[in-house]
Amino acid sequence: MGRISENFGVLYLGVAAGVYFKPEYAIYNSRIATMVILTMIITVSKLIYQLFLFPALFTPAKHIPTPPNRHWLTGNTSSYFLETPYEHMRKWIRTMPNEGLIRYYIVGNIERIILTSPKALSELLVTKNYDFEKPLMARQSLRRVVGDGILLAEGDEHKLQRKNLMPAFAYRHIKDLYPVFWTKSAEMVQLIQQDIESRNSSEDNTIQVRNWASRATLDIIGVAGMDHDFDSLRNPGNTLSKSYERIFVSPSLTTKILFVVAMLLGNMEVVAKLPTQRNKDIYEGGEVVRNVARQMIREKKAKMEDANATIGFDIISVAMKSGTFDEENLVDQLMTFLGAGHETTATAMQWAVYALCKNPEVQTRLREEIRANLPSISEENPTIDAATLDNLPYLHAVCNEILRFHPSVPSTVRTAVKDTTIVGKVIPKDTILVISPEILNHMEEHWGPDADKFNPDRFMGPGKANTGGATSNYAFLTFLHGPRSCIGQGFAKSELACLLAATVGRFHMELRYPDKKLEVREGATVSPKDGVLARFTPLEGW
Repeated sequence: MGRISENFGVLYLGVAAGVYFKPEYAIYNSRIATMVILTMIITVSKLIYQLFLFPALFTPAKHIPTPPNRHWLTGNTSSYFLETPYEHMRKWIRTMPNEGLIRYYIVGNIERIILTSPKALSELLVTKNYDFEKPLMARQSLRRVVGDGILLAEGDEHKLQRKNLMPAFAYRHIKDLYPVFWTKSAEMVQLIQQDIESRNSSEDNTIQVRNWASRATLDIIGVAGMDHDFDSLRNPGNTLSKSYERIFVSPSLTTKILFVVAMLLGNMEVVAKLPTQRNKDIYEGGEVVRNVARQMIREKKAKMEDANATIGFDIISVAMKSGTFDEENLVDQLMTFLGAGHETTATAMQWAVYALCKNPEVQTRLREEIRANLPSISEENPTIDAATLDNLPYLHAVCNEILRFHPSVPSTVRTAVKDTTIVGKVIPKDTILVISPEILNHMEEHWGPDADKFNPDRFMGPGKANTGGATSNYAFLTFLHGPRSCIGQGFAKSELACLLAATVGRFHMELRYPDKKLEVREGATVSPKDGVLARFTPLEGW
């Protein structure tokens, strides 16, 4: 698809040059009319090629099996938008013979290849990792929100950044952050209870989990990652918190249509510059985040120059001590950890509450373990250490099952940067490949016949605490695997465990609308559309 866009781009330029230098060939003796007519012809030709000719005749991936019944506009899906067809993909993997790769088409007959086997995944994620990058359009879209940090870095630049940031995410450091995680978790729980008790009706105890989880995780990444308390829990109207609310809102119908147009034209930047409300929200929100990050860097720099100041081991300190990053790159790194670091865990917390409401027996059993082993958060200065929390096997199992069953980022894409192979199949340059934890985390061949059942007990028992009994290292890909795996996965797991333990220990939780069909909000992460409206009933004795 990339080569196609390049070729048509050259054709557009050729038309412009021809009209300019050879005006005698102008249609109706008008350069403008000529440009308009020829541009329309080229655009229609490009659409015909993409919608009809490419998938049937010209794709270089013909050797990879593809589902039947392809529609000229929606491909192998039923959606007119850029949506990953998870239900279809589950069916294809179960029913289609394949050797680790399946080719399919989404709206506009845009080609995708999904990886289905451990061998294929090991090649893309580990042995040939740097043959593949995030597609340019994905980077263009994400850069406005998370900066140009380690998440979007590629090749040698990524290796260098990861090497210099890794010390901040070593377990020996993360274990020292548990008191921060726990203090903020306790603060969230206490403020939720105060909010409930301040209401007029004793029966009005419904909260939106997204609201509280997003503010708590923003505060945690601020204190633990940047040595700065944003105080979003006590001040929900602060500028940074409101900026992220604007940025992570669900895309409108107009935005979805523009994304399809951008994909067909092969240019996200043109769409990003249109004067839409969505672009305005992302631009203004992103500028706020960037300015906050820049201010924190300058404050930290001043502190580091003070011989009497105590310098922490937070992300920003580690990055600055490495000497690898200039100020603007430090800003990008902080934007990455602020945006990706707080939103993904906030999403996981939403799914955690949703799952425990749907499985009340799990919620009860988890509460019993927490109350029997952890100190009450009612204490004036509640704190906890890593050893205490890490020694709760059922909490560990529940968190792992939440992350397996409801991955915050259900799929990601890579593009081949050169002609290469996967499982012996030729993968031409610019081919787009899909890695879907939402699919892979639920495959029966890895997890057994109960793969689609929420069952924390799979992570209980000898040798199962980290594997869940899965038969492959590539069965659990919520944090991916290999050199591009999530650098902050240890941080996120520990943070989620603290948030969940504090919440379950204090409240009985049930969905406000337990029989309502689950609808999801799709964006940078995928979460319940209503933000999980749940009744939180405070429990005594802890």
